[in-house]
Amino acid sequence: MEDDDIPDTLPHDLRDDLPVGLSDDLPGTSDGGTPQLRPQSLMLAFFGNHVLDEGDLCVYSGSIIDVLGRVGVGEQAVRSTLTRMVGRGLLRRQREGRRMYFGLTGQATRVLEDGRTRIWREGAVNDDWDGDWTLLGFSLPESRQRDRHDLRSRLAWSGFGALYSGLWIAPGRVDVAAVVAELGLTAHVKIFHASADEATDIGLMVRDTWDLESVAARYVSFDKRWTARPAAGPGEDPLATRLLLVGEWLRTIRADPRLPARHLPPDWPARAAQDTFRRVAEQTAAPAADLAHALLETAPLR
Repeated sequence: MEDDDIPDTLPHDLRDDLPVGLSDDLPGTSDGGTPQLRPQSLMLAFFGNHVLDEGDLCVYSGSIIDVLGRVGVGEQAVRSTLTRMVGRGLLRRQREGRRMYFGLTGQATRVLEDGRTRIWREGAVNDDWDGDWTLLGFSLPESRQRDRHDLRSRLAWSGFGALYSGLWIAPGRVDVAAVVAELGLTAHVKIFHASADEATDIGLMVRDTWDLESVAARYVSFDKRWTARPAAGPGEDPLATRLLLVGEWLRTIRADPRLPARHLPPDWPARAAQDTFRRVAEQTAAPAADLAHALLETAPLR
């Protein structure tokens, strides 16, 4: 493929109203119960797996099209997603002759590093809660609905739940000031760190503030699907498997505020699902990296 100019217009079905730096999955599931991940989710998984740790590199668009084609994303969807992510400040493009290459921006690097922290450093089980909470209050007029949506989405990713409509709460000491500043909402937000009075029933508050059944169901679904799925062997594509694995795991933990384990049901399924994720991730890491190294055409990012 030559002359890789990416069109500047997006088909309506690829537009979304999600905050900069995040994506979500399509509603419903495909045949067999596999979640339908948005191309942007898979794109972020691709760059996080194969570009983030490689320094200042950019990847030829044809290589990206080939890799995402392995997980069922069509060429036009890849091209449109690349354009959208450039427009949202997540990717930068660079022409080399007649070819177009794409690399990470500083903003995308922060998003991917945050995701890596959630996956590998923090994990899905919060055994270390010290009793502190972070409270965030905000007030935005009706005319700023997009700003409210972006803030709520970023707060949910950071582990917050709506205690009341304009008052959100998260376990632990969450450094959310940078997120608020990035959205340009510092003047509209107040942040506090506090502990609950003994009169507060924390277990009840947790059940009222977060949809525990929905979060648990995602972990159960993930664990069941990936326990039954072979991660390696003849006919398996480790690159595609790892992209789907990471994309779905990020989808799963995005819905999880990492609530204190002591205030969750004793059979909370996050630990089993995390064990399954890490087992398949370990099995696919080296084969996927070797295949990506052989397939990807890259160039230094200027």
